[in-house]
Amino acid sequence: MSVVGIDTGFELGTAPSGPDEISRRLEAMPATGYVWRLVILLSLGGCFEVYDLFLTGYIAPGLSRSGLLSTTTTAFFGFSGIGAFVAATFAGLFVGTFFLGFLADRFGRRAIFTYALLGYSAASVIMACQASSEGLLFWRFLAGIGIGVEVITIDAYITELVPSRVRGRAFAVNQSIMFVAVPVVAFVAWWLVPLAPYGVEGWRWVVLIGAAASMIIWVVRLFVPESPLWLARHGRTEEAFRILATLEARGGAAAPGPSALLARPAAQTAARINFADLFRPPYLSLVILFMVFNLCQAFGFYGFANWVPTLLVEKGITITKSLQYSFIIAFAYPIAPLLAASFADRYERRWIIAGACIAIIAFGLAFAQLTEPGLLIVCGVLLTACNTTMSYAYHAYQTEVFPTQIRARASGLVYSMSRLSATFSGFIVAYMLKEAGVVGVFGLITVAMLIVVIAMALFGPNVRGKALDTM
Repeated sequence: MSVVGIDTGFELGTAPSGPDEISRRLEAMPATGYVWRLVILLSLGGCFEVYDLFLTGYIAPGLSRSGLLSTTTTAFFGFSGIGAFVAATFAGLFVGTFFLGFLADRFGRRAIFTYALLGYSAASVIMACQASSEGLLFWRFLAGIGIGVEVITIDAYITELVPSRVRGRAFAVNQSIMFVAVPVVAFVAWWLVPLAPYGVEGWRWVVLIGAAASMIIWVVRLFVPESPLWLARHGRTEEAFRILATLEARGGAAAPGPSALLARPAAQTAARINFADLFRPPYLSLVILFMVFNLCQAFGFYGFANWVPTLLVEKGITITKSLQYSFIIAFAYPIAPLLAASFADRYERRWIIAGACIAIIAFGLAFAQLTEPGLLIVCGVLLTACNTTMSYAYHAYQTEVFPTQIRARASGLVYSMSRLSATFSGFIVAYMLKEAGVVGVFGLITVAMLIVVIAMALFGPNVRGKALDTM
């Protein structure tokens, strides 16, 4: 079956026995203040994931100045350069998303949401204490594994708690809250990286601050229930209905009485879908589409996000000034998704993604040509805004198209391609920066974004307004 055929009548994830009761009731549930509070709590947990992920670019000048790593290397796969640090981060992310996505499907969204964060925070603390490039890269790799598991768990979690009619808006809010961490880490890096408080290099303080703050997750998890849809798909029907009743009661919906619940079948689950089924119709075409998409989108997003301070330095701006400009640009991360929330559910995800990519090309090429600081900042802000718009849209898109039983594994599988791409993008961007300068870097990003636009326009399925597992 082709991906194009998805729009013409095939119903993704439809169970042979009919629509699942819990899925229907979740879909009918109003998007009340309680639902939005859950989205906010999950997003607060994701703040630490974003902080840890984005510090890669912001501490790069400090790592270079400390002598642990260099900006560029003679060899393409030089393991003594910043590119290797970026690669270690995304190699870990690849392992976490490709090989460990099953954890959230097997053990639940809530447990993995908690322990993945604690795992990568611990690895980050150890990384901050390293005195060799080998130790730095190894512990960064382990931290990346935890980040990878965390990000796909949060995506699956929010997808299953929010009705489809506001799911795009929920992911826009989610990304906005999570991306608050970007200006925070940018400010902390601008402040500390040039310094060495108490004789400890500033970049180490940046890492340690984020790890210490992540302990708030233990408070967050007390207020977030397990996904009812996940519980139902694992035979824990009574617990699922109990949580669903709580969600409905707090949302003001009229929940069925006890007798109605008892009259229902104990487990109305969809036909079992194995991981191997993802490589067969009807899911194979979806998997291929989103693999290609993720391979390319990572160049546009991380080719800029992880290299902003370094790209500015290459344009002749001092380290201190480049970090200052990066801090200003970083404010676009939380603001842009909030603005995008106004149209998040009005248009199909694929058209939002395609439009954002076209804008990335335009602003990226302008950034490469400009030298005046004010114009660089404006272009950087607009480029970042387009990146975050693309980000919220595809995080929702690549989770809602797959069934609940394998949602985390499936989205992890396709998302892992962006981690693989970003792993090599560190080396490729470093090489292009050395051979062709900033213009060469954005030429590479342009090609990647054009592939995304074509793939989404021609093959992207329509998902707007469709309920999970009953499409």
